[in-house]
Amino acid sequence: MHEHQQRAAGECRAGRCGAGRPGGGAGGGPDLRPEGPRAEDRLHLLGSLLATTELEITAATRLAEEEEIVDVFDAVNGWMQEVGPDAGLAANVLANRLERTALQVAQSDAEEPPPGREASFAAVTAATFVLSAQLHADRGDVEGARRALGGVEEAVIDVLQNVYALRVAIGDAQGGGEQ
Repeated sequence: MHEHQQRAAGECRAGRCGAGRPGGGAGGGPDLRPEGPRAEDRLHLLGSLLATTELEITAATRLAEEEEIVDVFDAVNGWMQEVGPDAGLAANVLANRLERTALQVAQSDAEEPPPGREASFAAVTAATFVLSAQLHADRGDVEGARRALGGVEEAVIDVLQNVYALRVAIGDAQGGGEQ
């Protein structure tokens, strides 16, 4: 088991990977809220539950081993069985996941995020826009598809510019001028 997997598993076993963690869950547990969670806490609590689930999957997934793809398929098969055969629902869930991923990738303590993080954010954003464009097209919303495709193009430009900036940063390319 890799270090990040051990850490994730330990956090969950210690009860620190979700609503029970200090500052983690909006519900605060029965000691802080004996009346139970409030309706406005719902999305925060669901986010805590999602984080707990993702930490468990991370702890159970073997990375950089031959069996890694089997672990990933097992997790995806469980997901697909839960979502069911509704392709529209699955696409909406995936779009939401991509949006959450983009927001998480964008988080950085740096005043100006490093170019690799910016490129990653733009790549996930591009994927979100592509999926959105297809969903609009499937519904016959040509204008919505066009707007989303414009977002794809802007995001791809950002990816390329930040990949170049990262190459400059590591010495693979010379900086200067407009990219």
